[in-house]
Amino acid sequence: MTQFSNKYDLEERTAKFGENIIGFYRSIPRDKLTEPVLHQLIRSGTSIGANYMEANGASSKRDFSNKISICKKEAQETKHWLRMVKTLVLDKVGEIGMLWKEAQELTLIFQKIGPSLKN
Repeated sequence: MTQFSNKYDLEERTAKFGENIIGFYRSIPRDKLTEPVLHQLIRSGTSIGANYMEANGASSKRDFSNKISICKKEAQETKHWLRMVKTLVLDKVGEIGMLWKEAQELTLIFQKIGPSLKN
C-alpha cells in the first residue's frame, strides 16, 4: 500500500512524543496513587507511535484507516491520563500542559486523516 502523505512527519513526531512521555514518567516520584496512573500514561502515550508505524505498514486502505483510528484513540486516552496526573502532581502543571497540547494536536491530525481516506 502507498504510504500516506506525511507533511507533519508523524513518524518522528509520535516517536518524540513517546520519548517525552517516558522522560516525564521518570521525573515523577512514585507512590500508591501515582504509579497506576503513570503506568496507564506510559502505555497510551507510547502506543501512539507504535500504532502509527503499524499504519504505515498496513496491507490495505482499510487496515491503515483502522490503525489511524487507534492512534487517535490512544492520543485521546493520553489526554485523560495527563489530566489525572495533573491532579496528583501539582508541581508539573506546565510540563503536563505541554504534553496535553501535543496529544491534542495529534488527536486532531489523526481525526483529519480518517475522513480524508474516503476521498
